[in-house]
Amino acid sequence: MAIISTLKAFFLSKPNHPIIIAYSGGIDSQVLLHALSRLKQENTLSNKIIACHVNHGLSDNALNWQSFAKAQCKLFNVELAVCEVNVKEKAQHSLEALARDARYEALCKVCNQHSYIVTGHHCDDQVETFLLALKRGSGLKGLAAMAEKTPLEQHLLVRPLLAITRAQINAYAIEHQLNWVEDESNQDTSFDRNFLRQDIIPQLINRWGSFNQTVNRSAAHCAQGQLLLDELAEQDLAACRESNLCLRVTVLKTFSVARFNNLIRYFLSFHNALMPTTQQLEQLRRQITADSDKSPQVKLGNAYFRRYKDLFYLTNDFDDVSHWVAALDLNNTSLSDKTNVVNLPDHLGNLYFSHGASISEPIKGFDEGVTKVLQVAVPTAGQKVTIKFCHDNPKCLPDYRQHSRSLKKVLQELNLPPWQRKRTPFLYYDDQLVAAIGHFVCQEFLANNAEQSISIDWQQN
Repeated sequence: MAIISTLKAFFLSKPNHPIIIAYSGGIDSQVLLHALSRLKQENTLSNKIIACHVNHGLSDNALNWQSFAKAQCKLFNVELAVCEVNVKEKAQHSLEALARDARYEALCKVCNQHSYIVTGHHCDDQVETFLLALKRGSGLKGLAAMAEKTPLEQHLLVRPLLAITRAQINAYAIEHQLNWVEDESNQDTSFDRNFLRQDIIPQLINRWGSFNQTVNRSAAHCAQGQLLLDELAEQDLAACRESNLCLRVTVLKTFSVARFNNLIRYFLSFHNALMPTTQQLEQLRRQITADSDKSPQVKLGNAYFRRYKDLFYLTNDFDDVSHWVAALDLNNTSLSDKTNVVNLPDHLGNLYFSHGASISEPIKGFDEGVTKVLQVAVPTAGQKVTIKFCHDNPKCLPDYRQHSRSLKKVLQELNLPPWQRKRTPFLYYDDQLVAAIGHFVCQEFLANNAEQSISIDWQQN
């Protein structure tokens, strides 16, 4: 009983965390459900077991499969969680990948405790994954295919059956007279994985009987090679990291092309960003040799690499906030919880206003949270108070300067990257600039005393 012994050996050496079975009702997850419930009934496993059936709504049979899942979990006395997800198509994403991501997101929400999310992936699945990565031209990370253990939010995604073949899965199901559902899409060879499974891999196995085992061995070698690359990238990242989202160009310039590409991929994976193409990596490499007075940028999916002076920043794909305006009443002496917060657009956080608060200045980098608490004079009666991101480049005298200068020059003095200057909220009384929130107050609007002052706290997301 290779499947039973494999599962027993895998989980007996692990802590007693809940086990969440990714249960579709197909033969692989049905065998997994049966085997784990059997070990639970025999008291071999003491872990709590929950099956999670994710209804993607992509098949006309989805509700039938959901009913089957309920019946089978009742038969095997296993708790069932049913999650319905809505998979929407996105550019540069396959439907299969989007469905997988939605499935994993749902699985993570089943239990608040640290849990094992268990899938029925086996040796033959690993071969298909390897060949798909080979078709895409993947490097070691892709060719390593599926890992036995992968962190997934607060849980651990585990694939204990990777050494088990599809033939062994089928034999177990027949021996125990199990029922399962057949996804009609599995026969559609317009999907690459099905094409490999139905048409290509059988021919390869017919020619080389041990093909699946040797491919799995190659995937394991690639995984070991990737571990070494990750160790090197971690060292390189420590040498060139300015902050969590910022790299030093001077250090990046010292790396070979291969080492640069390895570091960038590692850095992006650390932030769950899409992997760059070869052309995008070449473009990034060119940007590190650009003149320091240039501010080039490279788009990577929903993120950007932006250069400013001698630093490379990883940022979001920002919305244009130049037309956004908010009006508020700062003469309201109570400034209740409902009136003292301004919600800024495009995930820029919130501004909190309070009367007569003491001055404090917790300062951090602009990409790391709170910037600076400012204190300004209360507006005179009738003055219009607004927050906006645009300006007409007025002359201003910041609290830290002795002479006036244009706002654009002041923002440059503060060493703010160009995109951040467009995302700094400005406080206006009528048409006069009062403060660049998070950075300075114009001297004309400094508070004379705490009673006649307003504190502004910018809490960034």
